Amino acid sequence: MGLFEDARGRIREAFGRAGYTVAGVRELLGPVAGGALAREEIVPALRATGGGSALEVFTRLFWLQVPVAADAVPEEFFAAGLVERSGGEARALLHVQPLEGHDGRHLGYVVSDLKVRPGSGTALRADHVVGSGGASAGLAQLVAHRAVDSALDLGTGCGVQVLHLADRARRITATDLNPRALELARMSFALSGVDGVELLEGSLFEPVADRRFDLIVSNPPFVISPEGGLTYRESGLPGDEVCRRLVAGAAERLNEGGWCQMLANWLHVEGEPWEERLAGWVPAGCDAWIVQRDVQDPAEYAELWLRDSCEVGAPEYAARYDAWLDCFERWRATGVGFGWITLRRTGAEHPAVRVEEIRHAVEQPVGAYVERVLDGLAAGPKFSTDCPQGLRTAVDIVQEQVGAPGAEDPERIVLRQRGGLRRAAAVGTVEAALAGVCDGTLPLPPLLDAIAQLMDLPPEQVRAHADAVLPELIADGFFETV
Repeated sequence: MGLFEDARGRIREAFGRAGYTVAGVRELLGPVAGGALAREEIVPALRATGGGSALEVFTRLFWLQVPVAADAVPEEFFAAGLVERSGGEARALLHVQPLEGHDGRHLGYVVSDLKVRPGSGTALRADHVVGSGGASAGLAQLVAHRAVDSALDLGTGCGVQVLHLADRARRITATDLNPRALELARMSFALSGVDGVELLEGSLFEPVADRRFDLIVSNPPFVISPEGGLTYRESGLPGDEVCRRLVAGAAERLNEGGWCQMLANWLHVEGEPWEERLAGWVPAGCDAWIVQRDVQDPAEYAELWLRDSCEVGAPEYAARYDAWLDCFERWRATGVGFGWITLRRTGAEHPAVRVEEIRHAVEQPVGAYVERVLDGLAAGPKFSTDCPQGLRTAVDIVQEQVGAPGAEDPERIVLRQRGGLRRAAAVGTVEAALAGVCDGTLPLPPLLDAIAQLMDLPPEQVRAHADAVLPELIADGFFETV
């Protein structure tokens, strides 16, 4: 790290002068080459980067991983160990990728091992450090947009989540079981100008066994496989045990009011509802919101991760595939779910716990409104029309009516969220009327009495109906208590 530390400032300046950012590369490549690159096809990108500018050189060298003329690369890149000479060419030794925030801000650079592309015939080393990708971006979009005093990035890898948290957390600790990951994460922080991150080696919560944090984030090695192999994706624990242990152990590592947000995979086990199984992971005293975003059958899942490790076409491919399916049979697994887990430590005797599937597109970043989601889940079950608090219709709610043209009454009324989780709920005329008048300024009982009078219904019937339906509509985010 000595030579790298000496050169990091000059390297960062060279990237800055060249415009080597996600926005800069996006503009350089254009939509066609950029789209092809997202599919791991580099030929259009090579055609778009042949002009020899500094941005084109850095894009070819560090992103596309193809050799460039050695005299086009500043000397400090060689001195820092990022690049090596081979004849008159320069070849990247590491993948250096610019990172962009959800708001388009340039956050810095992540340093990881070189990508191994499918069909290359090259196997990944066991301690391979993967760069920023779809999973890490998804976690960054999930994490609550709140300033915290202390944050833990458990299983930091190349340090992606730390760069996302750098302007929100006063103190950051990053851990990883893989010493090589910590080495490359340290390089990522240095290139990005992020100082003061505490780096600790160890598994799960072991490195921070006696400490608590305001925020824990984790993109753990959640892949469910026959055996541990690649440290960045597989824990070596059976089934989904690594995710269960992280969830179960989080409460003891959180300050009061603290959050834990992570990605996870979980088994669908024959004869066991997956929702009940995951609810059983949640520690006492924590609100929990667990969302399944995708599910794959055992064969699809095995194929996905065999492609990820570039094993398709290898001599041992069939045997590895077979071993994966054997494991799923022993575990009585009918599928594997993927999604988000969010915990909030409240100490409540009866915390809010929801396990659900949301497969449709939602507004991103979820972190901008995730606190409102958990507030609604907690408030809904406690609500009744006898409560003193007011009620207001949430923002971005629209009403849709379905029925025959010209009909006096609609066949169906739907409330729909135009933003956030974009839920839809079929409602009755009482809820629809409330949605039109609730702004939090008037007590609820007089509003219900007025609705009862307009509908020519007994007030007690309207109030009983509201008590039956409003808790769920509050939990789903259509109404908010004030």
